[in-house]
Amino acid sequence: MVAKPETPAAATRDPRWAAVISRDAGADGKFFYSVKTTGVYCRPSCAARTPRPENVAFHPTAAAAERAGFRPCKRCRPGQPSLAEQHAGLVAELCRFIEDAEQPPSLEALASRAELSVHHLHRVFKAVTGLTPRAYARARRAERVRAELGRRGTVTEAIYGAGYSSNGRFYEESTQLLGMTPTDYRAGGANMEIRFAVGECSLGSILVAASARGVCAILMGDDPDGLARDLQDRFPRANLIGGDAEFERLVAKVIGFVEAPRVGLDLPLDVRGTAFQERVWRALQAIPPGATASYADIAERIGAPKSIRAVARACAENALAVAIPCHRVVRSDGGVSGYRWGVVRKRALLDREASG
Repeated sequence: MVAKPETPAAATRDPRWAAVISRDAGADGKFFYSVKTTGVYCRPSCAARTPRPENVAFHPTAAAAERAGFRPCKRCRPGQPSLAEQHAGLVAELCRFIEDAEQPPSLEALASRAELSVHHLHRVFKAVTGLTPRAYARARRAERVRAELGRRGTVTEAIYGAGYSSNGRFYEESTQLLGMTPTDYRAGGANMEIRFAVGECSLGSILVAASARGVCAILMGDDPDGLARDLQDRFPRANLIGGDAEFERLVAKVIGFVEAPRVGLDLPLDVRGTAFQERVWRALQAIPPGATASYADIAERIGAPKSIRAVARACAENALAVAIPCHRVVRSDGGVSGYRWGVVRKRALLDREASG
C-alpha cells in the first residue's frame, strides 16, 4: 500500500521538511522521505532535486518506506549505513587499532588501513572524535601510563606495562603525558608547583590555578576556603603557592572572560583527563557563545551516540569552568540541567552569552 502524501501545508509545517530542504546530514537515520512521482525514498541529505511538498511522505524507518511501496534511491542509498555511520564505524575500528598497538601507528599506516588518503583520514578522524589520530594516541597512552603508575611497584614496571619498549622513549614523553615526572605523579603531584589565587566576580568566588603548562583549574562557588580545599584534594601533594601580583593579573583576565565570554580566553590550558573526557571537552569548546547542545548532541559529535551518561559525567568532572564551557550543555528539551557550580550560575552564564 502506497503511503498517502502529505498536503503541501502539512509537509511544510513539519520540522522534517526543513531538514529535507537543507539536506541536513545530521537528520540521516532519524527519518526517511518518499516521493510519490518517482516511487523512491531518500535520506534527508539526498542531493537529488528537492521534490514538491505535495508529493512527499515521511517514514520513521527505511523498512517502513519499503512497506509503503517505495524503493531505495540509487543516489543516496538509504538502505545502507549513512556516510556518518560509516565514518563512525571506521574511526571506532581505528581507535581500537591504536589502543592495541605497542607503538602509536603513523598517520600513513592508519590511512592505508582505512583505505583513505592521509588528508581525508585526518579530517574524518578529527570530525568523529574531536582529536587528531596523534592526539588520540597520546591521550590513550597517558591513560595507560597513569593506570600502570597507580598499580605497579616501580616506575620501570609501569613503563613496560604501558607498552613502552625502552625507558628513554618513555621519559622523552612522560612530562608531556603527565604534566610532571612519573615519580612525582606516583607521589600525588609532589614537587609540582601550582600557583593559585581566589577572586570575586558577579557569580561569586572564583579560584584560578595554573601549573607550568597552563591554567589547570577554574573553580566557582560561594566559599573561598572550600574552593582551596577542592584544589588541594585534586593535587594532594603538590606545592600550592599563593599567586603574586603577576598571577593576579591572570586571575583578572579569567574574571573578565567570565563577565564577557564572547571576548574569548587566550590562555594556555593544562587539561588533564582521559581520552574520552578530552573528546567531550573539545566538543564543548566547539560550541560558540550563545549556542547550546544537548548531552545526546555531544555524544553524537564524538562518535559515541550511546554514551550520553558518560558525556554527562565528563561534563561534571570538568575542572575548568567557562574555559571548557560545560554550561552550554542542556537537556534534550532545552531545559537547564545540573551544573557542577550550581544551576543559578549556569542560567546566568547562558543569559549573559545570549544577550551578547
